[in-house]
This record gives sequence, structure tokens and C-alpha cells, in this order.
Amino acid sequence: MAPFETINLPQKPPMVMVDKLLKASEGVVETTFLILENNVFCENELFTEAGLVENMAQTAAAGVGHKPDLQGKEPPVGFIGGIRNLKIQQFPEAGQELFTRITLEHEVFEASVVQGEVFVNDRLIASCQLKIFLLPSSA
Repeated sequence: MAPFETINLPQKPPMVMVDKLLKASEGVVETTFLILENNVFCENELFTEAGLVENMAQTAAAGVGHKPDLQGKEPPVGFIGGIRNLKIQQFPEAGQELFTRITLEHEVFEASVVQGEVFVNDRLIASCQLKIFLLPSSA
């Protein structure tokens, strides 16, 4: 599967936790991310809980920002309103590539509930449910 040309995220380096947007279809977003040793969320060469959650949130943001990006508009700004059922089976190591899938569960106005899953080599290593709120656009 070929990645999309660009990813339009409000985050700027060193806070970008998504490298490639693979899929942005109705209800499902998939990304990859190579963890570098100097990543701000690495401790003792392991990617932390905060990094895994941020990776899932940015994957959701990449999906939401994809359509405005195609139209030459800025992506909406969002924030995490809640995290439930965070399960981490393994902390990935620097040098490993994450494959992250976000699946939309519910959406009401500017609020969404999504299920996030992070994989390394086809093995589920982390998952959670995120409540994400988008700020209304000023346009």
C-alpha cells in the first residue's frame, strides 16, 4: 500500500509521532512511525506510554486532517478529552516501526470516540479508546 504524499498535522518536530499515512477511509486510519533513539518519548531506548498514546492521537488527527489537506485547507485542531482501557503489552524499542490503526466507534458533532491499536511486526503491543474533541473551524 503506497502512503499518501503528505500528512498535515498541527504538531511540529520534535512532537510529530507519525511518518506515513497509509489509509484514511471512512472510519479507519492507518499510519506508520519509525521510533528514533533521540525521540522525546524514549527512555532507556524504549518508547513510553505517553509516546504510544500520542502516536494513536496523531494517527486519528492525520485521518481528520487528510480531507482538508486535499482541499488546501488547514486541518482542524483537536485534543484528547479522555483515555480509557489503555493496555500496553510491550514497550517498543528505538529502531522499531509502529503500525497504528484507528477505528471510529462514535461521532457526535466535534466529538469522536475511537479505538486505537499499535502493532510491531503484526503483534498488537498497545490499545486504548480515545475521546477526541475538535475545535470548531473559524472558516
